[in-house]
Amino acid sequence: MSTKLEILKQIYNSFDPFEPLPAGDPLYVNCSEVRGEEDILVDVGRQITYADRITHQLYTGHRGAGKSTELLRLQADLQKQGYRVVYFAAEEADIDPEDAQYTDILLACTRNLLKNLKGNEGPIQQWLQSRKTELVEAMQSDVGFDSIEAEAPFSKLTATLKVSPTARAQIRKIVEPHTPSLIEALNAFITEAMAKTPEKSTDKLVLLVDSLDRIPPILRENEPSNHEQIFVDRSEQLKMLGCHVIYTVPISLVYSGRGADLRDIYDAEIQVLPMVMVRDQAGDVCPAGLEAMRQLVRQRVFYAKGVDPAMQLVGDIFDAPETLDQLCLMSGGHMRNLMQMAQEAIKQTVALPISKKAVRLAITKARNTYRNTVYDSQWLLLAKVSQTKEILNDEAHRKLLFNRCILEYRYIDGEGEIVCWRNVHPLLRGVKEFRAALERFEAHSPVMIEVNSHDPARLN
Repeated sequence: MSTKLEILKQIYNSFDPFEPLPAGDPLYVNCSEVRGEEDILVDVGRQITYADRITHQLYTGHRGAGKSTELLRLQADLQKQGYRVVYFAAEEADIDPEDAQYTDILLACTRNLLKNLKGNEGPIQQWLQSRKTELVEAMQSDVGFDSIEAEAPFSKLTATLKVSPTARAQIRKIVEPHTPSLIEALNAFITEAMAKTPEKSTDKLVLLVDSLDRIPPILRENEPSNHEQIFVDRSEQLKMLGCHVIYTVPISLVYSGRGADLRDIYDAEIQVLPMVMVRDQAGDVCPAGLEAMRQLVRQRVFYAKGVDPAMQLVGDIFDAPETLDQLCLMSGGHMRNLMQMAQEAIKQTVALPISKKAVRLAITKARNTYRNTVYDSQWLLLAKVSQTKEILNDEAHRKLLFNRCILEYRYIDGEGEIVCWRNVHPLLRGVKEFRAALERFEAHSPVMIEVNSHDPARLN
């Protein structure tokens, strides 16, 4: 492999879209200024450090916006302040996001607390042994159940939950009636384990449960959605854990009819990580936001192995300023989209600099992916959002918010107020169906649009 190809490979891998950055990583770019002054260390962290009681918070944002990276920053900051922090991501804790229920989350929390704390596991072992026969039958295996450490059987339980839908249903049926006693046993373990640590008390223990925002919405007729069942109907159990807890939640739930309930149930305002504002509400380029995305690209490129620091981002890496800017603007300020399109552009490149043609091809491929997520009946909804910069509190808009066809932005206005607005992902603006829907929308009067906004098919 030539040196030039080796450099391209290194740059390609530096844009890994699925690897969160650890705290203090030089690749990190602080985008708070163009995210409405959002700061997890203040907005979430101080709710823990200032409170004189145990807290339970929700954290949300679009998938791929950078929540995991922010949570790892919070973990490091709290540890510096003397807190014991246990972090885990749902998919790495044997939770299947495509089919997750409250019992799965509780078992994963139990497993990770057992893994990270050392204490008297007697109450938890007793809970397990009293249900051993049923659980072993459901899993068709007794591996780990005779271990002297309780983590082993819980690891087996969560692993089975993820890989076996049949066993999953049986295990849930067994565990569900006994979750209060499991929580009681777990809290006894937490109290005793923390008493042996330098932190001493349970109010110095923080559990960060990441990636629950990936749970897709499941709607059933005359029943609450799966999101409501987990985070609203089982909120009392989620709040019974005897330590500070932060759960990530799907952004669509926060803007549902249960959003006000969530704010009442949990201990603080739900914190949202918005997109980087690369354009303002009028559609004009936001210089600070665009520069933040350029800086993100710059960091990824020049920390890649083999890249000469004397090289220029524009000229040596990208063939023209417009090429780099197009990549940043078409991401919509969405971190993962930027990384994915950068990787695709690099794949289309055999020698630096990355050309306009390569970036255009990457954008086209990403656009086709987003286009395929939109149903025919949704194009007019997107057209309206692009004009009003607002969404309705209905299932149609929440679905578009969940799948990132609609993105959320925030800024601080001249009065110091937080202004929250939404817009269609810029990748969709080049789709012919969207352009046609926009023409239809603009052809109707505001009154007609308002009357028919719940039934886009009537606008014809």
